[in-house]
Amino acid sequence: MTDTSTSSAKITLERDGHVLLIGLNRVDKRNAADLELLSQLALAYGELERDPELRAGFVFAHGDHFTGGLDLADIGPRIGADGLDMVPEGGINPWQVSGQKLSKPVVIAVQGTCLTLGIELILASDIAIAADSSVFGQVEVSRGILPFGGATIRFPRQVGWSNAMRWILTGDSFDAAEAHRIGLVQEVVPHGEQYARGLELAQRVAAQAPLAVQAALKNANIAVRDGDAAAEVALQPELVALAQSEDSRIGMQAFMTRTTASFIGK
Repeated sequence: MTDTSTSSAKITLERDGHVLLIGLNRVDKRNAADLELLSQLALAYGELERDPELRAGFVFAHGDHFTGGLDLADIGPRIGADGLDMVPEGGINPWQVSGQKLSKPVVIAVQGTCLTLGIELILASDIAIAADSSVFGQVEVSRGILPFGGATIRFPRQVGWSNAMRWILTGDSFDAAEAHRIGLVQEVVPHGEQYARGLELAQRVAAQAPLAVQAALKNANIAVRDGDAAAEVALQPELVALAQSEDSRIGMQAFMTRTTASFIGK
């Protein structure tokens, strides 16, 4: 594991093989997001996207809480006529509501308080693990604003209209069991085990053929954004391209010899 984190960073970065570990690190503020944290998080997503050695991201939080949401004292005055400018050059909006989609999968693990942008980060990720200590809240309407990180778009689609509106329109909090019931998270584990389980799944994803993983993710995103017909048109060309890859040969050889494939991303 290569550690590139610093003690003063509001986002820590580590590499564990082909997985980029992205940690929220403003523990004294329950990892509430100020502009600096948001900008560092966007840069981390940019690094994940660009580096061909990275095959998956794993997002977690230091401390007992995932995030208290936005630090409105810092963020509020920065919302201008065009909204909030939080993505520096080289970064990608982690909530992916600016038109650019991440091409690599992200696993996320949450615990304790998980408000507003934390839920939206789950919705923008691909697999979510929650500690049984997790308490969720999409509380923007209680602050006089609306969710602007994708909850209005993805929450109803993921958990159903009324399940989403129950929490978006009331600002009420809900627990990990409810998050699992409605499908916001895929697994609930005892507090303290969410990091290990999330990293395990991220490593499992990263062990698969990366071109195939990215193609599957891309096609699923096409279906969501552009509809089934657009995704169907792309299926056969993607299959042909993958079948000609070195990873396809490696995968077939592993199947024939009943060994574990070691993919190279080519």
